[in-house]
Parts: sequence; C-alpha cells; structure tokens
Amino acid sequence: MLQKRSVVRSLISLIVLTSTVAVAAEHGATIREGEIYISPDTTSQKLTTFTRGREVAVLERSGKFLHVLATVDVNPDLESSRDISGWMLARNVITQSTPDGDKLLFGEAIDSEAEASRNHGRKGAAGDARRLYYRIYDLFPTSPIAGDALYRAADIEWQLEKEDVSTRPSAKSQDPNLRAQIDEQYMRLVMKKFPHTKWSDLAAFHLIDNKICGDWMGQSKCPLKEAEIYEKYAQEYPNSPATAEALYDAAFRYASLVDIYRTEAKSDKSSDAGRHAITLAQRVVQQAPNSDWSMRALRLIYMVQNNIPAYGINYE
Repeated sequence: MLQKRSVVRSLISLIVLTSTVAVAAEHGATIREGEIYISPDTTSQKLTTFTRGREVAVLERSGKFLHVLATVDVNPDLESSRDISGWMLARNVITQSTPDGDKLLFGEAIDSEAEASRNHGRKGAAGDARRLYYRIYDLFPTSPIAGDALYRAADIEWQLEKEDVSTRPSAKSQDPNLRAQIDEQYMRLVMKKFPHTKWSDLAAFHLIDNKICGDWMGQSKCPLKEAEIYEKYAQEYPNSPATAEALYDAAFRYASLVDIYRTEAKSDKSSDAGRHAITLAQRVVQQAPNSDWSMRALRLIYMVQNNIPAYGINYE
C-alpha cells in the first residue's frame, strides 16, 4: 500500500513538474505535418504524428530537434486531441522567438484555407487554417495581424458550425430559439479583445445568424423582425465592412413584405414596406457605389417599382 502511494506521489510530482516547465517554456505552433519521436533521431521510434497549427511547449533543444510537450490529434474527425511529450524537427515549429513568426503562420493559414476551398483539397485543411489563425492571436497577441487572425479563426469555426446546424431537423424552425444555435464564444472573444475595430464589427454581424428564422412560412412576422435587426445593426455599426450588406438584407426583407402583406390583406403596410425597401436600397447605392451590394440594391429598387415580387417563385 505504501509502495502504491509512493508511486502515485511520484506521478503527481512528475505531472506538476511537467506542467510548470510547460508554462515557463517557450511556446509555439506546428507549421506543417510531421512526426514526434521518442528521442532526437529520425530513426528512433515514432510516437505519433501531428498536424498544422498544433500548440507546443519547447522543453529543450538538441541540434535540429526540439523536445516538446505537444497537442496532437486522437481522432481528427471528432476534433479530439491529447498532449504528448517527445522530439520533433525544429523546422516544423514556429515559436514566439521566430523572426516574422506571426506572418509565417498567417501565410500557412491562408494556404490551408485555400486548400480547403478546392475540390478534393487536403482533408482537414479548414481545421488546420482555423488552428493556425488562432495560434497567431495566442502566440503573438500584440501583432498588427492578431485581430485579423482571430477573426478569421472565428469565421471558419462559425461557417463550419453554421453548415452543421443547417442540416439538423430544427433548421427550418420559424422560431430561432427552437433552432440549434451556433456557438458564439469565438466571435464574442473577437469583440472583447479587439473592440471598435472592423473585426469586432464583422463579428457582431455574424451573431445575427442566431436571431433569424429558419423559414418564414409566407408570414410577415419573421421578415419584419429580421429587417429591424439588420437595420439596427447598420445604425449601430455605420462604418462596418458589413453595413452595406446589412442595409441590403433589411431592404430585401421589406421588399418581400410588399407581397406578403398583400396576401394578409394589409395593403397599407404593403405600400409602406415598398417605400422603406427603396429608401434602404438607395442608402446602399449611396454608401457603397459600384459594389456588389449596390448593384443588387439597384435591381431590388427596379423590382419594387415595377411590382416584381421579391419573395417566392413567381412566373407570369
């Protein structure tokens, strides 16, 4: 019994020591895939492999090798991971002391994001990009590109979750509170760490996704509520890169209400909705001339003025 307690105490001491060293050690991130070895020798036993953007704590150096405590994949499909100690080639790691380390990680993140957008691109490339962008913020928080990097990491996470949420049965729910919600923690982290920047403004725009209906069901309640949300965003964030889009989204919903109100026998509200749609669309043209949103706004104005329905499928 005493021997067992001694072993337990030794294990606890080792864990505490390793944790203390890891905290004091220089931290970094993997910039490419590779192997972790049991000793500083590529002919030694391979412990496991690692992917891009994984966090490492450098415990010691030996020639071209680093002894690290690294986070590695257990099941990439389930995004599960664990920490392991071993040796890896130093060239595979960008640390806080690497010259232009933030830019090197950013370049690899951009490349991984491009790979993810390709047909038959590298499996897991989107996850690689997300981790690499986040590591820039984590390792180089004062870098001029830290805000951009954190936003991009949050945006990739948001898009992946949004796609997953859209496949669930609740996705068509009219009430957004009955639909699975996209995790907001990373977008809110952007807003907290980089307030009053275009990154926080864009993060706030993403949050609207959790407030809109899954299906309007041909009723005026949802588009009216959504139009008010988008219009409010444009008022609160007048200098956001997403302001023109928000104004167009609001204008489109008012244009849709023109015909929805007619089906509800609310002719006065239909006329008001049309006027409001045109006013908002004209603001898009004024604020973002020659942009895609401006062109779409001009089209929307034409549709409303010529009684062309903006909502649903209509043929003459």
